[in-house]
Amino acid sequence: MALRSLPLLVLVGVALWESCLGASSHSMKYFYSSISEPSQGQPHFVVVGYVDGQIFTSYNSNTQRNQPRVSWMEKVGKEDPQYWDRNTQRSRDSEEVFRGDLETLRLRYNQSEGLHTWQWMYGCELQADGRKGGFMQYGYDGRTFITFDKERLTWVAPQPQAQITHRKWEAVPGFNQRWKAYLEKECIEWLEKYLSYGKETLLRTEPPEVTMSSRTEEVEDGMETHVCRLDGFYPREIDASWMRDGEVWLQDTLRGSVAPNADGTFHTTLSIRIDPKERGRYHCHVEHDSLPKSLDVALEEPKSSLGIIIGCVVAGLVLLGVIVGIWFFKRRQDDYRAAPRNEEGSSRSGQGSHQVL
Repeated sequence: MALRSLPLLVLVGVALWESCLGASSHSMKYFYSSISEPSQGQPHFVVVGYVDGQIFTSYNSNTQRNQPRVSWMEKVGKEDPQYWDRNTQRSRDSEEVFRGDLETLRLRYNQSEGLHTWQWMYGCELQADGRKGGFMQYGYDGRTFITFDKERLTWVAPQPQAQITHRKWEAVPGFNQRWKAYLEKECIEWLEKYLSYGKETLLRTEPPEVTMSSRTEEVEDGMETHVCRLDGFYPREIDASWMRDGEVWLQDTLRGSVAPNADGTFHTTLSIRIDPKERGRYHCHVEHDSLPKSLDVALEEPKSSLGIIIGCVVAGLVLLGVIVGIWFFKRRQDDYRAAPRNEEGSSRSGQGSHQVL
């Protein structure tokens, strides 16, 4: 298995989990990853914690220490001086457990030594209406190994090698109940605590900047593609759609994923392909927590190649006129400077032997 496939389970899990979140929801997630054969200084064990998609704490086997990743986490240590030591010890204990798990799984899958990965991810979310959610999942070599179904209080094992783990965990009295209680209560309590620490950034709202672009397709049907770009908004949840005659229009619509910006805000795109004759029937409709009311942005006229050519020609003529004007101006300046020198010479010659002091 190639090293680049290591984050596969994490990335898929993040995408699936984020897509399930509704408006004004908040989430906390943890990701544990262990590699059997790290290389080039890469740690063999890593723990990363996220609140609302923002990394707030991390641990790795090289540093051997849980560390804050955002400034607002410094408040935790001030209120609870043992917080970082306590969590560091837990991460070190997990590191040893994961090291043993990798060897157990290698033997269970009858594999030779080499690069293998063992990952664990769990988290909870709180929606604006008070509903609570949670998940827990393990993955081996980038594939789902076993998943916790907290509603049915059972584990789902899609692979035969996971059945041993399934039977073992199901046999522990109260094991599933404790995990359900953690996801629905303790995890939510910590999420609310972290939100209070980082409220200046986590609970802020930034409105989206909406821009439109369009182009005419280089095909015989002459269809137009219009793109509604939303940038710089926070929180992540946003409701954007193309409207036709006041109704949501999904046909020939392509929705881009919501991606983060460097400053912590988000951006996304929404494109549509339409007949230019019906351009006036469409607009981009946007709803976001930062907006007092929804936005409706009309389509722009597409930029045709003829218009660009005409614009370039006009710009070229203007530039040529400027160059010619400058040339004439400099020429006149040269003539002006030459004339006084001739007059001065003739007047001096008329002075005869008068000495110039």
